[in-house]
Amino acid sequence: MTQEVVIIIADDDLGHARLIEKSLKRAGLHNTIQRCENGQEVLDFLFRRGPGPHRLVNKAYLLMLDIRMPKVDGVETLRQIKEDATLRKLPVIMLTTTDDPREIERCHLLGCNSYIVKPVDYDKFAEAIAQLGMFVSLVKVPEINGKP
Repeated sequence: MTQEVVIIIADDDLGHARLIEKSLKRAGLHNTIQRCENGQEVLDFLFRRGPGPHRLVNKAYLLMLDIRMPKVDGVETLRQIKEDATLRKLPVIMLTTTDDPREIERCHLLGCNSYIVKPVDYDKFAEAIAQLGMFVSLVKVPEINGKP
C-alpha cells in the first residue's frame, strides 16, 4: 500500500508558501504539509534536533526548497541533507526565483532532483505549481528510515 507523502515547503516568503500550498490543493493534492521558514528549521526537522516538530521514521517526505532564506540558505540545506546517509534519498525540488546557471549547476551537483524557477507573474506561478502538483501526485517517494 502506498502511503501519503508529507510535503515540506521551505520558503521564507509567507506569500509564496501559501500560494504553493493553495496551488497544490487546487491540483488535487491534499497531502500533509510541513512548512519551514528557513533552512535551519528544515535541518532541525529532518535531523530531529531541538524543540519543535521532527520527521517521523518510516515516513515518506518530499522537500520543496527555496535558495534565498535566512539562517541557513537552501544550497547549504541541500548539501547537508545529501551528505547524510539516511536523508540522501529524500527528493528535493529546488523551487526558487534564482535562475543563475551556476546555482542550477551547483544544486544538481549537490543532488537536487529538480530545479524549478518561480515565475514572477502570479498566474504563471500558480499554474507552474499546479503542474508540479500533478507531477508530485505521480512520483513514488521512498520512506526515510533511521533511528529516532
